[in-house]
Amino acid sequence: MTPMIDVVFLLIIFFLVSSHLARQETQLELALPIAKSGEEDFDQETPRVTINVKPDGTMWLAGRIVRREELTQKLRAVAKEKQKANVKVRIRGSKQAAYASIEPIMIACTKSGIWQVDYAVYGEED
Repeated sequence: MTPMIDVVFLLIIFFLVSSHLARQETQLELALPIAKSGEEDFDQETPRVTINVKPDGTMWLAGRIVRREELTQKLRAVAKEKQKANVKVRIRGSKQAAYASIEPIMIACTKSGIWQVDYAVYGEED
């Protein structure tokens, strides 16, 4: 009985830590662009990767800075890990970031076989 309790306790800690890290990616302070139209993302089942782009063009993936050269490799690893189960990439780009900072992300998604790309924006009423 004791080993079973230990395993359950370790699983609880693992899920608490991993959910905290997932929330941390979307809480990075960024001035997102405002969109007049768009859709709320209600799909919570599709595996999602969030890439943050700061105003200076630096890209953040999983809480770490990632270079353009590494991005395709990292996205391929994620797609392989999830068995290419329609992995979705969410781009959270600052409205001050140049398009030249966003384009490499879309190219890396294409090279990795990831076709679902979302952009995080604020609605006009936000």
